[in-house]
Amino acid sequence: MKVGLFIDTWYPMVDGVIKVVDNYARRLVNYCDVIVFCPKTRGLKKKEDAKLPYKVVRCASVPLIKYDYDIPMPVLDPKFEAQILMSGIDMVHIHSPFSVGRAGLLYAKLHNIPVVATLHSQFKQDFEKPLKFKPALDIAMASIMWVFNACDECWAVNSGIRDLYVNDYGLTAPCKVRLNATDHVPVADPAEAARIVNDTYGVPSDATVFLFVGRINLLKKIDFSVRALARAKAMGLTDFRFLIAGRGQDEEELARIVREEGLQDEVVMCGLTDREMLQNLYSRAKLFLFPSLYDANSLVQIEAACQGTPSLFIEGARTAATVRPGVNGYISAPDEDAYARKIMEIMSDPEGYGRISEAARRDLYLSWDDTVREVYQDYLSFVNK
Repeated sequence: MKVGLFIDTWYPMVDGVIKVVDNYARRLVNYCDVIVFCPKTRGLKKKEDAKLPYKVVRCASVPLIKYDYDIPMPVLDPKFEAQILMSGIDMVHIHSPFSVGRAGLLYAKLHNIPVVATLHSQFKQDFEKPLKFKPALDIAMASIMWVFNACDECWAVNSGIRDLYVNDYGLTAPCKVRLNATDHVPVADPAEAARIVNDTYGVPSDATVFLFVGRINLLKKIDFSVRALARAKAMGLTDFRFLIAGRGQDEEELARIVREEGLQDEVVMCGLTDREMLQNLYSRAKLFLFPSLYDANSLVQIEAACQGTPSLFIEGARTAATVRPGVNGYISAPDEDAYARKIMEIMSDPEGYGRISEAARRDLYLSWDDTVREVYQDYLSFVNK
């Protein structure tokens, strides 16, 4: 069997959806042939794609001004269109509803082969800021839902996203939940992991560490966490560090907020790190601070759970749909004072924290190896039908 994975952005850009597709492709090559169809992106170096264990086919794109994403233009790239037509794929899996994803859908319909789509994002949130005119927003949503509703099946990354698409977005295609996973593994020596983090980032050995990992984009409410920690400090929280691992368009603005809140000594910007260091960071952290209302089912919360580090979400977060508050994670009211009080409450209950830490690893840590094995069986079922 030959599978085509279609996505509207790709390396060297890094985000959660790219990591999902990469993990799918790396494991699917053990079962079948895999081609990733994606755009050319800024910063791409020659022969980088050749280092991957699967085939990559890229289309032309144009840069999106003021953003670090590029706009794919497959219809202006006849070579790309020809490569799709000659690919001989038996199964299409789209991971975005835009131009590259539509190219995959069109191929599936023309050749009468199955097509599934993963629902990764809350698209209405993405559209509401640039499309302030409601009719324009409605047209944009209708356009992407036409793509998803044309698929044989959609896979939501958790029950909250499934409910959002079915009840609010108008999804009519069959839909089931398929959770994201991680390629991280628990660190072998937590004490050594802590030492490495302490030495690398100048963290005192007795400091409580809070962590954020991901794109530095204020849509993810990283500034909310900074302000909440400033309030917790005013409430008596001492000897802590907030480590922020990642890069993004709002780094300067976040640094300004850190200075404004007087947390220059407590906040450490770690930049981009490799997987081994990320595992050490998750292991060293006490809490993963994730008040985002933007994310659908972020990989970072699964990576944290892998190390027994629970996440603190806020009410209304779709990405918290897999969490049972007070059992395997924490949820706060959606204001900074309440979030600060919740942090103080968690820190004052080490016994309860220990139970939730263990439950986070037990309940929320999922391996890509197991997930992709199930994905392949689903592909086979569709193709056989």
